[in-house]
Amino acid sequence: MSEIRSMRGTIEPVSEDVSVNLVAPPGAGGSWASTPTVRRVMQANKSRDTKPEMAVRRIVHSRGLRYRVNVRPEPALRRTADIVFSRARVAVFIDGCFWHGCREHHVLSKTNTDYWRAKVGRNIARDRGTDEALSRAGWAVLRFWEHENPSLAADRIVEAVAERSQPRGGPRAGVGVAVDSAFRIDVLRPGPGKVVL
Repeated sequence: MSEIRSMRGTIEPVSEDVSVNLVAPPGAGGSWASTPTVRRVMQANKSRDTKPEMAVRRIVHSRGLRYRVNVRPEPALRRTADIVFSRARVAVFIDGCFWHGCREHHVLSKTNTDYWRAKVGRNIARDRGTDEALSRAGWAVLRFWEHENPSLAADRIVEAVAERSQPRGGPRAGVGVAVDSAFRIDVLRPGPGKVVL
């Protein structure tokens, strides 16, 4: 049985510890929202470029790393990661506490409770399935909550990218990887200059 290593700890496979009850919204055929105002507010939530995501991206970028935003790590898998380091095969997800069921901050909605319980349950199951599929495909999956310190998240991202950027078996003869105090990663090569990753 495989386990997924994530920044939140070990995650068991979906089939064993996540049960999802699909519940139709009240008044089947109508909107899931309790009022038109709630519907407008929920539809206005951004799926990318959120404040927590932008904070982490700014720090990672300032440390010299370049990445892709809001792309599928595996084209065949219909999931997009918030930040992707294609060469290092690192996919980063910054999850919102409400939408992804944070144990510290998630508060179940007081209206349409059955709908939202099922919705968040499906999101959690999908997240775990995504982690498992990407891990099987050779990706390192890093997940952070929106409430986590962006600097600490960036530190872990930089470490993961540095670790996975080294050739298997360690650096080649004459080539080394140095990480300075600002977490800028430099590939040191013999001869003039150095190449920045």
